[in-house]
Amino acid sequence: MTFGPQAKGVYAIATTPFLDDGSLDHASIDRLTDFYEDSGCTGITILGIMGEAPKLEPSESRAIIRQVVSRAKVPVIVGVSAPGFAAMRSLARDAMDMGAAGVMIAPTPALRTDEQILGYFAQAVEAVGTDVPFVLQDYPLTLSVVMSAGVVARIINDHPSCLMLKHEDWPGLEKISKLRALQARGELRPVSILCGNGGLFLDFEPERGADGAMTGYGFPDMLVELIGLHASGRREEAHDLFDAHLPLIRYEQQLGIGLAVRKHVLMRRGVMTSDAQRKPAVSLTPAARAEVDYLLARLARKDARAAV
Repeated sequence: MTFGPQAKGVYAIATTPFLDDGSLDHASIDRLTDFYEDSGCTGITILGIMGEAPKLEPSESRAIIRQVVSRAKVPVIVGVSAPGFAAMRSLARDAMDMGAAGVMIAPTPALRTDEQILGYFAQAVEAVGTDVPFVLQDYPLTLSVVMSAGVVARIINDHPSCLMLKHEDWPGLEKISKLRALQARGELRPVSILCGNGGLFLDFEPERGADGAMTGYGFPDMLVELIGLHASGRREEAHDLFDAHLPLIRYEQQLGIGLAVRKHVLMRRGVMTSDAQRKPAVSLTPAARAEVDYLLARLARKDARAAV
């Protein structure tokens, strides 16, 4: 299965399920894959930052790719970012051989100048192969690499294998507008823009030109509904739905415990057996867990999906 520059909808950023002892939870990987598809997601992205990829053994990463790709009926994108290009190339080629639709590449945190950023992606594309479709991840809050709209456009234009931008700049609404303006002037070729940041700005991102979301909020079915409402021009309904979920989305954005919150919600929804993370990890305290459960209970008054 493939994806392209016209991709829309929701690509779920998948967590990696672990059992309480830290081993891979293969049964939950299957349930999670089915859950994303049943929620209406148009794609799944695995081994991203929230997928705890750096904590996995190489053999585990490949086992996850094989399991998800063999089960999924939608395109699967594989995060292959690595400190060195040898590891990036090996994982990318293996992923594509297993049937992945493409890979996702983020800039290494050491990059500072425009020239360094452009040079890095030129080398990354050379390493994985120009025949491998890739998603450009723009996430300065975590990666500390600031890419202007002009630099993003240059990377996309220089590399035909770049088919999608995962937009996670913050604030980033103006960047989406600038990129679409460049496209309208013929200075940027068509590209899919899907947004991350846990969906925190998904109330306005589609109105600025985003095609959807690529994030892992514990209610991907809500994200799918939200994008659908935007696409059909039902603005007030879209914002009402977003506003109902905003307290939980905001709570998940806390640095350090965001993944713990997300996994707890998915466990409460019956998708994963455990909300365990692989160490090193920061777990929810009993007080924080109670707060998340309280937010779910409040959300359930407006959205029955939260009645867990």
